Amino acid sequence: MRRLLAAAALAAAAAAGPATAADPARGAARAAEACAACHGVDGRSTQPGIPSLAGQPAEFITLQMILFREGLRQVPAMNEVARGLPDPAIEDLAAHYAALPPGPPPDRAPRDAALAERGRALSARMNCGVCHLPDYAGRAQIPRLAGQREEFLAATLREYRDNRRVGTDTQMNAVMYGVTDPDIAALAHYLAQRD
Repeated sequence: MRRLLAAAALAAAAAAGPATAADPARGAARAAEACAACHGVDGRSTQPGIPSLAGQPAEFITLQMILFREGLRQVPAMNEVARGLPDPAIEDLAAHYAALPPGPPPDRAPRDAALAERGRALSARMNCGVCHLPDYAGRAQIPRLAGQREEFLAATLREYRDNRRVGTDTQMNAVMYGVTDPDIAALAHYLAQRD
């Protein structure tokens, strides 16, 4: 029976045809149509509350777009953009944004040395660099934090703390449990100032 099931699985995979690789050029064309107005032409958002996508891991973007498409993550504008988007189109968008050089938004606030140091100490104590990597570049399904919009980071961290945002697991909700607004402000400032 196992051999029959294995053969059926192989036959189904062969019938599906070869998988196509994600194409950043196709993703760039789609991004120009549907994403650039909010997330920036170069993937660096100039709008408060809208995240920069340049340099985000492709797996992270893919996951978020699927969560939007399936209505598992509620952001009305993104739910509308993602509605009906096929997986290959999502993967193309993810490849495009992952290939863009990351960097801070053009309107990044000046660095506050004391606030940044407080955020650095909190990040070290909370072990943020374990999952997001020591340079906060992110990996796989874990987002890049370095150079992200400060107000977006602060809002996202508050959402995790207040159980208004959940990912594919509840790890961030647990990490942020009980973190104060001033500590969130310090973390967001520190991470936003990283390049």
